[in-house]
Amino acid sequence: MSEQGARRGQEDDWWRQLYGEDGEDGAEGGEGAGGGGAAGDAAGSGTAPAAGAPTGAGLADVGPAEASDTLDERVASVLRTVGPPGWGDRPPPQPTPADAPDRPAPAGNAPPDETPPRAAPAPPDETPPRPEPDRAAPAGDAPPDETPTPGPVPPGEPPARRVPPPPPPPSEPIPLKATGPGARPRDVARSAPPPAPAVTYIGDRPPTYEAEPAALPAADPAALDELVPDTALEGAQYGSLTLRAASQRGDSARYRGDVRRDALLTARFGAGRHALILVAVATGRPAVEGAHRAARDACGWIGGAVGRSYTQLAEDIRADRRGDLKAGLQRLTDRSYGKLRARALERGGPPEQYTAALRCLLLPADPDCWTRVFFGVGAGGLFRLRDGAWTDLEPVATDHGTPAPIPAPTRATDAPARPGPGLPHGPGTAEYPARPEPFLFHAAFARPGDALLLCSAGLAEPLRQEPAFAAHLADRWSTPEPPGLVPFLATAQLRAKGHAKDRTAVAVWEA
Repeated sequence: MSEQGARRGQEDDWWRQLYGEDGEDGAEGGEGAGGGGAAGDAAGSGTAPAAGAPTGAGLADVGPAEASDTLDERVASVLRTVGPPGWGDRPPPQPTPADAPDRPAPAGNAPPDETPPRAAPAPPDETPPRPEPDRAAPAGDAPPDETPTPGPVPPGEPPARRVPPPPPPPSEPIPLKATGPGARPRDVARSAPPPAPAVTYIGDRPPTYEAEPAALPAADPAALDELVPDTALEGAQYGSLTLRAASQRGDSARYRGDVRRDALLTARFGAGRHALILVAVATGRPAVEGAHRAARDACGWIGGAVGRSYTQLAEDIRADRRGDLKAGLQRLTDRSYGKLRARALERGGPPEQYTAALRCLLLPADPDCWTRVFFGVGAGGLFRLRDGAWTDLEPVATDHGTPAPIPAPTRATDAPARPGPGLPHGPGTAEYPARPEPFLFHAAFARPGDALLLCSAGLAEPLRQEPAFAAHLADRWSTPEPPGLVPFLATAQLRAKGHAKDRTAVAVWEA
């Protein structure tokens, strides 16, 4: 008997025991149909016996195959073939001793009717168990193949293919915060409305000229070092003070291609607590050739004079000797303007045109010194911002252009007496004529939270004449922390119709 016939006979016995048929009839059926049943079943099912296999009732039974062929295993095989991925891949449950089948004895040692009865199969679990794979009989001395194979496949039919699992569905996209000009999430748009556009000008209509530079100044190939950039920016922090300074061409000069006539100088003399900071702002005459050179010369000469006397100046500021400071700084200013007139004569031009308005601040780096000293000549502005309100600190002129008399010598020497402790003295009035405008001096005592503003006429005029302009600057600069360089420049270049001059702003915040 073939293995298939033996397996079929075992199934017939199992069905007879399941439905309660008589054991004797089952035995007789097993004997009478055991041999022919295999052939008959093979013929009825369309499966022919193997070539050369003996047939008939008198043939010996070779015994059942090692791999079992039960209904549960067939159901699991069908589920693996047509079911979704993962069905039938779980290992089968371990049989209990009550329903564990005994291993069949070799063929010919036990009749078919002595097969021990089997219990009725349990109902199939929701997840069908994975059957044990059939193992092929070893051929000769070759080791058995350990690769699991699916259940028996009828001859003539292609083996069932394992359907690959479908790809997992795409995951939902991660919501990202929009950073470009595209559409934004609705909830974000509600919670954070777009900021209001920055204020670029004051008034009911924009100024006549464009806000950005249009033309560059003409250049001389032999004097490229005289070129002046459109904008200058500076900043520093020492002790309790923070310094911001910016100078830029006006709208009119940007449109016409004129050079910036405002000059800016920031310098530190000394180090540590004894250091002294000088900020100088100068503006050349309008519509005068070489006005930017006069402004630059005025800043350079006053800077050199202060640098040579910074030790005594810093000591006088800390000691609050305002009389000595005013006398000494006035003489330094007169000497600078005398050099400007001399330079005009060298160039062959009128001395009254080669001049500039000069305004300076002296700031000691000592954190214990809160005195700020202003001096200068010409138009401009000096303001203090305190508690969100501006105060005009422009001093009243004390003279009308006549320099102070030089004291008589105290010794038998040609050198005149020194006008102040440690300050240099200048020559007579014949060589250094009077300055064009009165000398200005003011010493202010700062307190934490104050902001001191020194500016040229291009910024002082709209600050005095346009209340909305002054209110905007006060709002921007009344913050707990001083602004950075770029925000300071953006606020200082606020435009107003009718005010197109060069402008320079120097602000000092007290911590």
